[in-house]
Amino acid sequence: MSPMPPMPPIYRLILSLVIALTLPSAPVARASTQTPTAPAFQPVAKIALPDGRWDYASFDADHHRVLVAHGQDVLLIDPAGGGAVRAIGMIAGAHQALAIPNTDTLLVTSGHDASVRILDATSGAELARIIVPADPDGAILSPDGRTAYVMGGDSGVVSIIDLAARAVTGQIALKPGLEGAIVAGPHLLAINNEPLHEIELADLATGKAGDVIALPGCEGPTGLAYAPEQGMMLSACGNGVAALVDLAQRRLVALLRIGQGPDAAIWQAAHHRFLVPCGRSGTLAIIRLDGRRAHVEPSITTEISARTAALDPHSAEVFLPAARFQPGAAQRHPPIMPGSFHLLVMAP
Repeated sequence: MSPMPPMPPIYRLILSLVIALTLPSAPVARASTQTPTAPAFQPVAKIALPDGRWDYASFDADHHRVLVAHGQDVLLIDPAGGGAVRAIGMIAGAHQALAIPNTDTLLVTSGHDASVRILDATSGAELARIIVPADPDGAILSPDGRTAYVMGGDSGVVSIIDLAARAVTGQIALKPGLEGAIVAGPHLLAINNEPLHEIELADLATGKAGDVIALPGCEGPTGLAYAPEQGMMLSACGNGVAALVDLAQRRLVALLRIGQGPDAAIWQAAHHRFLVPCGRSGTLAIIRLDGRRAHVEPSITTEISARTAALDPHSAEVFLPAARFQPGAAQRHPPIMPGSFHLLVMAP
């Protein structure tokens, strides 16, 4: 057989682009892999926690502690004080616990009884119980810390809570399936809709649903993070990608490779990068923004099951709840191996 003639340069270029474009559904492929400009993370500690199911983690900057929604209670973890752990509250399916700024109180979503609890973090006492539509899941606070926005997963309703009055002051009807949310402007919320594979926008000025941003190629978006200076959002998808979205243009601009099983996304402003914990892969995906252009950096090994995380913006430590599960269990949520639940601490 005679040798093949050399491939013309234009054909080589086309072939390289076809190989590189592993996600053809992305409207624009903006991702590239470069050497990280900021330090990678490495594990520095494990803090033992009481066994039990968990959901979101958050960081209380005022008191330098990690909060973990822990099924029937909330865990308060002091990573600097020898890893001291306290469990407070009696919650019916805790999904999210957030520190209310300039107070020693917490807001906790209680999914199984359609309520939001206000807890005294010192005594653990319940100060208020606020009834909201079905399945309150994720929650976020306004930038001034005076208002909470609670996402009803099953109901598709966003409840607006005045934290001083401890009362619902408004509701915005969207679609069922609401997950992670961000405050995207003075009068704008953006919320992932997991079953519909899209981002719902809510107009806080009018109290009505806004635009919908379709996420083709992103299945089951959960975690959502926002880079305000760049005007870019990142949705963590359940099919091994993250969706980079231009908020001003209301469109998906790229699908970026991450691990499997994410349930949160974090914007680390100091290093201009998104962090996405991927529980099934046991990795922390890192996506750096250079202006509005995304670069996928090498993932960091964490632990299987570490799907949510909290960031200390000052120390840059990342805190990931994780546990081991009984092998070979047939059910969707297999039992946790006794004594295995812990908080993994990663530091630059």
